[in-house]
Amino acid sequence: MSKLGTLGARLHHGEIGYDFVKNRKIWYGISILITITAIVGLAVRGLHMGIEFQGGAVFTTPKNMSVSVSTAEGFAEDASGHDAIVQKLGDGSLRIQVAGIDTKTSDTIKDRLADDLKVDGEQINAELVGPSWGEQIANKAWQGLGIFLILVVIYLAIAFEWRMALAAFVALIHDITITVGIYALVGFEVTPGTVIGLLTILGYSLYDTVVVFDSLKEQTKDITKQTRWTYSEIANRSINSTLVRSINTTVVALLPVAGLLFIGGGVLGAGMLNDISLSLFVGLAAGAYSSIFIATPLVADLKEREPAMKSLKKRVLAKRAHGGDTDADQAVPAADSDYDDEPEDVAAAVVGPRNQPASRARGRGRPSGKRR
Repeated sequence: MSKLGTLGARLHHGEIGYDFVKNRKIWYGISILITITAIVGLAVRGLHMGIEFQGGAVFTTPKNMSVSVSTAEGFAEDASGHDAIVQKLGDGSLRIQVAGIDTKTSDTIKDRLADDLKVDGEQINAELVGPSWGEQIANKAWQGLGIFLILVVIYLAIAFEWRMALAAFVALIHDITITVGIYALVGFEVTPGTVIGLLTILGYSLYDTVVVFDSLKEQTKDITKQTRWTYSEIANRSINSTLVRSINTTVVALLPVAGLLFIGGGVLGAGMLNDISLSLFVGLAAGAYSSIFIATPLVADLKEREPAMKSLKKRVLAKRAHGGDTDADQAVPAADSDYDDEPEDVAAAVVGPRNQPASRARGRGRPSGKRR
């Protein structure tokens, strides 16, 4: 078995693990700091809305242009008086975007560009984009996002419980805020592709969260019938048991997106890929983080406020204080163990050898070793 597979198995069976829930205040603090940075960036710099949302014109030159992108940008900005975005296409033609201009201004800019680029004006194709179309896209996107969040909360409240639904909702808002804030700080253009990317990352983030929640729901069934583990300890076990799976799925998803962003958009200069690839890259990373460090610890916080969970915690701590399982020997049940229906000594044997003397572990359920 590979080292990663061995690590995943040991995490799943509770042999090793990291206490995510115990250190939740650290993760909350990091998330708050990142979120505040994103909000400040959004408030100060704002979003660089694409031409689809502002309206404007797109000029496409003939093929095999010898003019560089930077030179064409200067020509377009001088002709229009606005910032221009120039991209060199695969056939050598230039795609020049100028936002915030009307039809009359577009004709003037087209003629100026033809003179500066030394081409026939009829060879430059001009397309006008009205701001109303972008406004409709934005409204539909907000409507889709709102419907999605409502359906997610309803589903999780029915399939799990309202605390898990609330935690998942907070995690999704966390992911969206960070992704949008990164766009403001980096200054990438917001296009319909960006909106598609934002809606896509919500599914990835929700998937990781639901995987952990499903494990947590299974392991906390009839939790009040035992006095060995608190809710937070089992919640932490759920995170650790699915940790390798979450890392694997996130890395596999990030690799092609990173190729689009850094190689396609950065090295090869395919700038049109940046709008969707940045939202996917940041959103996938933020979604994995929120599923592990935000959603489940928040559920544990909410559950520990219940009278039943408070009572359980007191019983667990009292048992340990009176010579029961100590913190050093404490282990959380494996995901596939039915600890509620087993005697105390059998459950201890399932968890691992740390919970009983070595001699008892070797002798139980085995022949005495005497020859017949």
